[in-house]
Parts: sequence; C-alpha cells; structure tokens
Amino acid sequence: MSTTTYACDLAAVCDAAARLAGVVHRTPVMTSATLDERAGRRVFLKCENLQKVGAFKYRGASNAVRKLTDAQAARGVVTHSSGNHAQALALAARVRGIPAYIVMPKTAPAVKKAAVEGYGGIVTECEPNLAAREMAASELVAKTGATLIPPFDHEDVIAGQGTAAIELLEDAPGLDAIVAPVGGGGLLSGCAVAGLGMKPTIRVFGAEPLGADDAARSKAAGEWVPQTAPNTIADGLLTSTGRLTWPIIRDRVERVFTVTDDQIRAAMRFVWERLKLVVEPSGAVGVAVVLSDEFRALANIGSVGIVLSGGNVSLDKLYW
Repeated sequence: MSTTTYACDLAAVCDAAARLAGVVHRTPVMTSATLDERAGRRVFLKCENLQKVGAFKYRGASNAVRKLTDAQAARGVVTHSSGNHAQALALAARVRGIPAYIVMPKTAPAVKKAAVEGYGGIVTECEPNLAAREMAASELVAKTGATLIPPFDHEDVIAGQGTAAIELLEDAPGLDAIVAPVGGGGLLSGCAVAGLGMKPTIRVFGAEPLGADDAARSKAAGEWVPQTAPNTIADGLLTSTGRLTWPIIRDRVERVFTVTDDQIRAAMRFVWERLKLVVEPSGAVGVAVVLSDEFRALANIGSVGIVLSGGNVSLDKLYW
C-alpha cells in the first residue's frame, strides 16, 4: 500500500464542489444509442464543452481564486497560458473583482488573446517558449504581489477539476469506468481522486494523442517522462504532466490509452454530427479512445463516463 501523500484528496474535491456550487455550470450528462452501439457498452458524456469559457478549466481556476484570502485577492492573480486556462482565470478573477495578469506567447491566436481581454485579463506577451513564459510570470508576481495560479500543477486547481467527476458519478452512479484526457494532468488526476474516493471499484483511464504521449510513456516506464516535440491537432494536450499531477496518475490511473489524429478527427466529427455538440480535438480524445479496438477489448466495463473537456474551436479552422 502506497504511503505517498498526494496533492489532493477526496475531502479537498468535496470542499471545492461546495465552493463552486452556483459558480460553475453543472454541465449535463448526455447519451447516444449510436455511440453505445459503436463502443460496445453504455457511454455517458460529461459535457464540459458547455462549461463557462467552454472548458473544464473554469472549475480549477474558480476554486483557486475563491480560496484566496481578501488580502491575497486584492493583489490579483497571475498565470502563463495561451489556452483555456487563460480565459478561465481571467473570468474567475473578474467575478471576484480582482486583476488577472495573463502571460501569453506572442504567437497565440488573436482570437484567444481577444477572449482573455474580453474577460478582463491584462495580457503580457512573451516569446513562445516555456522559459520566457515562466520568467514573464515571475516578473509579474514580483512586481504586483499577485498569486501565481498555474494551469494544472496546483492543489486547488486539481481539486476544482475533480468536481466534474463528482457530478458525473452523482448523475450516473452505475459507471464502471471514467475516461478523461490528459495533458498537464489536472483533470485526469482530479477525476482519479474523486472517482476512486467516491467509488473505490471504479476504473480510471487517461486518453492521450499519440503525437503527445508522455503520460502513456511515463506509465509504461513507471517514472516521469517529459514531453518532447509534441505534434498533434489536440493542441490542449501538448504539455507534460506535472510534479503534483504525475504521482496521482502513476498510482491511481489504470492505463493511459493513445489515439492518432485521424481517430481524434473521426471522434470529433461523430460528436458534432450525431450528438450536435461542438467539441474541440482535445475534448474528443476520450471518445476516440472509447471507440478504439484496444478499449473495446477491455472486459468487465458495462458503462463508461467520458469527460468532453472543451469546445473552443475556431470556426475558421475545422479539422476535416
């Protein structure tokens, strides 16, 4: 029995759920008879593509922002992100009435920068590499006294993301398994903590693009393997797992499945056409996994829940 102390436990996720009641959307859980037939089992979709800012990231960002003391909050929050976390933190800060300083690479799409600014975020541009992002964020923390809230490797962020699994199991208590996509691992680790805490028999799986498969390689090796040169249309899953998220994934997630970009495109198109749900490539990875031959071959899974993690797609850039 592992004696590892993890960054998050079920009590923290339950506290987050109470804190976020009425703040985040309780997103619907949807089903499709055609999806069940193709998957060979019952499938329940947790529609975080319908969450505020279009992604589950609003859960973790809101939990972290709302946990700040008044004195901390007055100085604002900082993060570095070009994706959904940037928008989520900007909105969470606006709701609390505090400043949000968002470092974004200067190559970030103009639509994403505009979205962050639309939520009230104060954008600082930097060179498009991790070192430049981290340095710019550190300078802002030193200058403003604001609190750094990273995209995934943070106790309160992990707990907030885990609230999606609590809601999923409340709405579909008979689930045998949960599948969640993994980039940095905040969502997957939070779902593993919440899922196994609520239902110790549940099986938790990660879903990852083959072109950004560090979590799968880490699981296979039994030790953390960094992401190198990722190449996938699932642009929300390009980062490595974190110092806090990896131990949970290592010990609590049964397996991380990988799928190709073509499988992701097919799953994304299926969800759009059959369920009429707009889901981004990163958000469709779980569906692609559940439709894969490898996952279909798993025994003793009569029903599976999938987190559709986001729906932020530029309609000027479709994938088929």
